[in-house]
Amino acid sequence: MNQNKKIQKHTDLIIIGAGPAGLTAAQYGSRAGLDVMVLEQLAPGGQALLIDVLENYPGIAPGKSGYEFCQDLYIQAENFGVSFLMEQVLSIECGEPLFYITLASGAILSANALILATGAKHRNLDVPGENEFTGKGVSYCASCDGPFFKNKKIIAVGGGDSACVEAQFLSRLTSQVILIHRRDRFRAQKAVAEQVLNNPNIEVRFNTIIKEIRGKQKLESVILETSKMNEKSSYEEAADAVFVFTGIVPESSLVPDAKKDEAGFIITDQYMASSIPGLFVAGDVRSSPFRQVVVATGEGAIAAHSASAYIDALKGNSY
Repeated sequence: MNQNKKIQKHTDLIIIGAGPAGLTAAQYGSRAGLDVMVLEQLAPGGQALLIDVLENYPGIAPGKSGYEFCQDLYIQAENFGVSFLMEQVLSIECGEPLFYITLASGAILSANALILATGAKHRNLDVPGENEFTGKGVSYCASCDGPFFKNKKIIAVGGGDSACVEAQFLSRLTSQVILIHRRDRFRAQKAVAEQVLNNPNIEVRFNTIIKEIRGKQKLESVILETSKMNEKSSYEEAADAVFVFTGIVPESSLVPDAKKDEAGFIITDQYMASSIPGLFVAGDVRSSPFRQVVVATGEGAIAAHSASAYIDALKGNSY
């Protein structure tokens, strides 16, 4: 750490990211008696803000919107004494024993422990209509939004393991699933791909991409383009929903030295501890077999509990 730089504020625990994982970690950290600050570049809520109706979170019946749910988490955290700073984080320096966080404003913060809850971003199709109909027919999560389209016509996009597994899930809700993939074969494991190819509720269309998503108040159709023998043809296909499973990208670039899996997600132990002492990870940025809001909140609680124990150890208590 450059000693010529002035530390603007020191905090026990800094949490980067104010999605469900970060907001839950914030309130659990504050309830443990820590001085907690949350840094968020945009608005509190993260990807959960895109959820139209969160109907599968335990204890919330009937469901509420992702925005309402995240507002509740935000208010809870504030009521527990958490402070929020809406600024972009430029870099993290893992010192001994402190962490130094440089913000876009030039300010530098320090903390005894750090929880990274920066999440992941979906790979978009980047076609006309995608943004307009997100939450109105366009979705990136089958288990979140699939039940809204029971017995409806669904177009799924992708060719990897995730796309095939999610298409299988959707096929239990409707017999009208069309899975399109831009290549002439799946990238998924053979066994997973064969399950899709043998599923009577799924129609597979290879060498096909979406060029446009259309509708008025909600999604109504898509323009598909098929390539065969170096010739391309476009046509309109009626649909009630488009589910995009082309992968997600973890927001893990702030900690290049942390151990990660092949896709760039940060690997932790059961305490949410990363390979860097004092750095804990929760939510979609973490390497995990299942990504749901309820999982993210659970991980956030564990990460805060572990961070509290780590800080106690720094003060001479047992960890």
